[in-house]
Amino acid sequence: ILVLGSEEENEGCMMPRERQGAYIICFDPLDGSSNIDANVSVGSIWGIWKVKGSPSEVARDPTKSLLNPGRELVSAGYAMYGSATNLVLTTGSGVACFVLDSTVGEFLLINANMKCGTKRIYSVNEGNTAVWHPWFRAYIRSIKAARKPAATKNGGAVVAGAPVKPPAPLYSARYIGAMVADVHRTILYGGIFMYPDDQVSTSGKLRLLYEAAPMAFLVEQAGGKATTGDGTRIMDIVPTTLHQRVPVFLGTSAEVDRVIAFNSR
Repeated sequence: ILVLGSEEENEGCMMPRERQGAYIICFDPLDGSSNIDANVSVGSIWGIWKVKGSPSEVARDPTKSLLNPGRELVSAGYAMYGSATNLVLTTGSGVACFVLDSTVGEFLLINANMKCGTKRIYSVNEGNTAVWHPWFRAYIRSIKAARKPAATKNGGAVVAGAPVKPPAPLYSARYIGAMVADVHRTILYGGIFMYPDDQVSTSGKLRLLYEAAPMAFLVEQAGGKATTGDGTRIMDIVPTTLHQRVPVFLGTSAEVDRVIAFNSR
């Protein structure tokens, strides 16, 4: 590693000369820290890029060297600390999940090819409902609406003995409050994780370089999508500051496409 970018630092940090390498890393060392006292899962998130330029060139402005789009990531991952310690990572050829075996002090591979599930789960902080934009409130109302059986005969009326189409499964609401845990569940089970911009957080809340982009890389590698809600691919955003914030909508492709459709109405 040549340069470190952290949520806890205001600028990029050069590694000591004897430890300098060919990569840069941006990371959130402890995601979900407000959950620690409640013994809820927390984690670490990181993204790794290839260094552009020589160490002497990078040293002139280490922070500038960190401002790379997600599409140039060479690796990303997260560690989740809970009932088990999981390590989930990608190098651009799928997503692998490991679990720490404390008896031998090694991470064991438990899933070599994680893919987004298909369950209908939405994950968002509904405490912010009052400051959401109208389109997003409409979207949430739509997925919370009860779905009735649709009859197949007589213009939609139920006919005795006629086959009746079963209702679509209702959505389940799940929100932990730690991005690592919420995204991990979203990849495993399916659905969508959202942290939109709103009337208070006009640029969103999650940071692009060490939260949104690494998680977007992982979700895309697992077969899903990640966007800012208006169709902009998170991986294509070129950051202008180390702690730049963006709206985040990520999960199964169908659910993300539905968000984009609501936002464009």
